[in-house]
Amino acid sequence: MNAAVELSGITKSFPGVIANDDINLVVKQGEIHAICGENGAGKSTLMKILYGMIQPDAGEMKVNGETISFTSPVEAIKAGIGMVHQHFMLADQLSVLENVILGSEPTKSGGVLNFQKARDHLNVVSEAYGLTVEPMELVETLEVGERQRVEIIKVLYRGANILILDEPTAVLVPHEVEELFRNIRELQENGTTIIFIDHKLNEVLEIADTITVLRSGKTVTSVPANNVTAEELAELMVGSELPSPSTEGSSVTSSIGLKIENVTIRGEDERIIVDDVTLDVHKGEIVGIAGVEGNGQHELVGAILGTQTINSGRVFLSESEITDSDVRHRRENGLGYIPQDRQHEGLLLTAPLWENAALGSQTRSPFATGLRNWFFSRKGSRRRTEEICDEFDVRTPNIEVAAHALSGGNQQKLLVGKELLSNPTVLIASHPTRGIDVGAQAAIWGQIKDARSDGLATLLISADLDELIGLSDVIYVMFRGKVVAKLDPNNISARDLGGYMTGSSVQEHQHEN
Repeated sequence: MNAAVELSGITKSFPGVIANDDINLVVKQGEIHAICGENGAGKSTLMKILYGMIQPDAGEMKVNGETISFTSPVEAIKAGIGMVHQHFMLADQLSVLENVILGSEPTKSGGVLNFQKARDHLNVVSEAYGLTVEPMELVETLEVGERQRVEIIKVLYRGANILILDEPTAVLVPHEVEELFRNIRELQENGTTIIFIDHKLNEVLEIADTITVLRSGKTVTSVPANNVTAEELAELMVGSELPSPSTEGSSVTSSIGLKIENVTIRGEDERIIVDDVTLDVHKGEIVGIAGVEGNGQHELVGAILGTQTINSGRVFLSESEITDSDVRHRRENGLGYIPQDRQHEGLLLTAPLWENAALGSQTRSPFATGLRNWFFSRKGSRRRTEEICDEFDVRTPNIEVAAHALSGGNQQKLLVGKELLSNPTVLIASHPTRGIDVGAQAAIWGQIKDARSDGLATLLISADLDELIGLSDVIYVMFRGKVVAKLDPNNISARDLGGYMTGSSVQEHQHEN
């Protein structure tokens, strides 16, 4: 079988770090080839080089036997390479068809947009690859799995026969993963070559033909998927066993850390987004929130933080009502927050680590000093940042580097560390291990479990169902803004939990308050 992609000696350096160090990779035509490695192993950089987003310092690339050198993604697309990014790049207010053709619009004479030609071509692509979509449906109405299908169609529409999928299952529930894998196999049967990047090793083993492992910017090995186990892959990636999120024993107390009482939130169009939600989080307890994204979890978190206006209901932090309090009051009174998107909500990517460590805590010691903490303490901030890096194993040349220089896993450990060292009484952990490798994931699980044992009340929102089941003392399921089930994680499987999240199991369950 001929090679679709051959990368030889690919090297790329950034200030203070070698991202790719003489990497070699061969992807055969028509195979599903997975690339695994820790955050910082060089996977994303390598794929960005292949897709023309950045240029290598050294090395050679061949696509279908032809030596190439891309200076932009436009050139990669012309060569038949498409990339579906982890964070979808769709315009919610546009239709499926408009999103697919955006930037590649067919026109009639006079430059008039030829919608019929575009729709016909979209239908041909959809039918050829078994990817069913409704062209005129607005993207904002689609479920997460459907949006991902649109992203895949978008690159196939442009003629891609080599498809890069970056963390494609990160936000999918089990039945959506199964549907994605069916789509991937259909693409393979139609001759498409798939490069699949994922941290979920069991999924990699299920879908891949060949697996290449990167570590510290170097190629460790390439192996047939049927010749390796998840445990062996973890060893190759990080030198340790596959971690487990399981929590032993109970540390739940009778004291309530967070109370949400009959909270209802309406959107600008008066549509109910959060519908009469009530739940308690006790000190020493982890309460999980499960739900397909877009079912009110994000707005519920905003109501707790004070960034989202609620229409009715109340929120309590310990014994004090905070319904009308501002964000600063809530933070200063013990509310910690790990945001779902570290790069857009959690960090200033161009600022040094010691400035990032102060975000959200800049009005409190050790970041603030002087009368009423009016002055920012650079010395205190640097000292605390050193503590975070030491205690939470944030790997960085020094604390002066910008946050964007860190791998995703180290960015996440910085966020978790700065929140936990601020000694919160309640922690909102929103997707705390999304998009990070097994090593960083294990470290964060351990830190959350230790904080639980010390009495921290934690509200955990996650799309990783094994994480929810393993860490939580109780799980609430949100569907269309309502809490539709309260479940014992000891008696629920990931597949069954996925059923509740999509509404298929709700009718069979007696809702408990």
